[in-house]
Amino acid sequence: MSVSESVAEKNRTNRPVESPDESDIQSGTPLPIGGPHEQGDGVCFVLFSRHATCIRLELYQHPDDSSPTRVIDLDPMRNRTGDIWHVWIRGIAEGQLYGYRIDGPYQPEQGHRFNPHKLLLDPYARAIAGVVNWDFSAARGYDSSSGLTDLSISTVDNAGTTPKCIVTRDDFDWERDSPPKHSASDMVIYETHVRGFTIHPSSGVARSGTFAGLIEKIPYLQDLGVTAIELMPVLEFNENELQRLNPITGEKLKNYWGYNPVSFFAPKQSYSFEGSQWRQAVEFREMVKAFHRAGIEVFLDIVLNHTAENDELGPTICLRGMENSIFYMLQENCRYYKDFTGVGNTLNANHPVVRELVTSVLRYWVMHMHVDGFRFDLASVLGRDQHGNILRVAPLLEGIAEDPILRDVKIIAEAWDAGGAYQVGDFSTKRWTEWNGKFRDDVRRFWAGEAGMIGTFANRICGSSDLYLSSGKGPASSLNFVTCHDGFTLNDLVSYKQKHNSENGEFNRDGTDANYSDNCGVEGPSEDLAVESMRIRLIKNFLLTLFIARGVPMMLGGDEFRRTQRGNNNAYCQDNEVSWFDWGLLEKHKEIHRFARGMIAFRKGHPVLRRESFYTDADVKWFAPSGAAPDWGDQRQKSFACLIPGQTEPDLFLLFNGDSRSVDFSIPILPSGKIWRLAVDTSRAAPDDFFDPGKEPSLESEAGFRLEPRSSAILLLDDGEVLHGN
Repeated sequence: MSVSESVAEKNRTNRPVESPDESDIQSGTPLPIGGPHEQGDGVCFVLFSRHATCIRLELYQHPDDSSPTRVIDLDPMRNRTGDIWHVWIRGIAEGQLYGYRIDGPYQPEQGHRFNPHKLLLDPYARAIAGVVNWDFSAARGYDSSSGLTDLSISTVDNAGTTPKCIVTRDDFDWERDSPPKHSASDMVIYETHVRGFTIHPSSGVARSGTFAGLIEKIPYLQDLGVTAIELMPVLEFNENELQRLNPITGEKLKNYWGYNPVSFFAPKQSYSFEGSQWRQAVEFREMVKAFHRAGIEVFLDIVLNHTAENDELGPTICLRGMENSIFYMLQENCRYYKDFTGVGNTLNANHPVVRELVTSVLRYWVMHMHVDGFRFDLASVLGRDQHGNILRVAPLLEGIAEDPILRDVKIIAEAWDAGGAYQVGDFSTKRWTEWNGKFRDDVRRFWAGEAGMIGTFANRICGSSDLYLSSGKGPASSLNFVTCHDGFTLNDLVSYKQKHNSENGEFNRDGTDANYSDNCGVEGPSEDLAVESMRIRLIKNFLLTLFIARGVPMMLGGDEFRRTQRGNNNAYCQDNEVSWFDWGLLEKHKEIHRFARGMIAFRKGHPVLRRESFYTDADVKWFAPSGAAPDWGDQRQKSFACLIPGQTEPDLFLLFNGDSRSVDFSIPILPSGKIWRLAVDTSRAAPDDFFDPGKEPSLESEAGFRLEPRSSAILLLDDGEVLHGN
């Protein structure tokens, strides 16, 4: 008996009673592709599959039901147009649960993994129900007990243990929502995690760990001065997919970060405060609307390079059971997957069908959720062809950049992948901004005291023309960051020499070893005042560097009050106090918070730092401490300064000392009536580390300026007119 026949036999004995009036079911239409959408007094369900032999739509009453209330078999002659299967059903209401069963060849070595015993998610589902206790093991499409691993099909039905899709409506009262549309020169991005930002009891919010909880923290973000919040993945994922335990505590580890999506259109249900089956989409929209009212844009860190179906031994959740051979890059033996993502599979992103899906995802989040921008995880994957080769002009990347719906949307690439691609400086077209990993590494190396770094450091603070000029891009293409979710926090960058990831259960092998960090003499927390003083100084150096550099600055959430992950530089599985924001640190480290807030304001107050063009020789003049031109090739030199003339603003004199000794700098001589004032000195304790506009002390009697070890400073020219408007 064939698979199709066995399933048909099962349904003849267990099939729910059909409605006596079958006129409420019609063939429907193939467009628009994807997801259930309202048509008249009914809903049309649309699904793509090229090699399927039959498709069954099942309707459910509860998320944990093992039997449907109704099944609708799609007739290949009546309900199929090309590769699109479709059916219209009268009277389907919002909140209706559903899933698909798709039959076809189970031939892994030919790339086909159809299994009608597994209930599948709709890849276009707007919301998912029943994810709280999701167990991926029941969704495996193969019989693990057969001895043939994935070559033998599983006949175990998983309907009772798998989530169901939800029919939703996209109507929402946006109340004339107006996206802020900040220019690149005005942006300050704050990266954070929806749950981690407010779940700690110290957060003081009523709806902790949710989209709604973020709304309660908007005044804090406004006061800090950020213009955009970048949210780590909010697309539905299974936080319970990991099977490892924390070897220290014995607790089960979680997929906390969410970089393993199961659905590209559905917001994470657990980030909804009300918890009802389709409120997550509504609450996400309410959050976006609130941020826009506050003048803050919302960016999503979006994962479109792979799915949680993993390798050949992973679960059959959606795309694998729908059309495995098209949606994924396969090896020559199609049983196996190409892996450029490090998690087992890679989307075949430049196949026309997959391009259609990806473009639809982005359009949906912009049109119906009012998202302002995307950070594309491992974006180099999206530039590979079906064989894994990097394309010179990738259709998907070019299509995203030129899409008429997405033209005003910020598109930010993590311009590398796990397959060895590293495209920082020349990623796709000019429209793309790039995470500048070289900025991160080179700034860290300079402040760690590494020799021979002054020239490279100078390039980074000037917008990285060595990376972007030849490709026709400008400083706005460089998204500058010192820390991000992936790696040490800023506190840990100056507190740990080595990663401490043992709690991840991977024997401390996970996470990068290239941290370029410095523990200032003690590994981990310290009560030594000298150690703490140096750590504070270095944190201020990193913040100053980030906010005076041309390009788009991004800071990791919590760095402004020294959030720590206890030395864990890969806390992807730590849904606990390792990752959560302890807001008690805000008071403890208010000096750092004040400095970060002040440097953001300083950047905004000095447009010369934010211009979207590279400095020319007329725009900046470089100095060694002696006042002569620097010898950029001298490996021993770790100190330099630069003069940036203002136009309608004061000249800036920036001083950097990466040496372990004090350095005396000559100050440019000024004409009579003009003086230098001290705006910032990272070696000083608050309140003398940063001075508000109009309160900068005079250096009129000083012939030089002593810069303490491993510190930086900013002087302002006061001519009595530009600085104070006299």
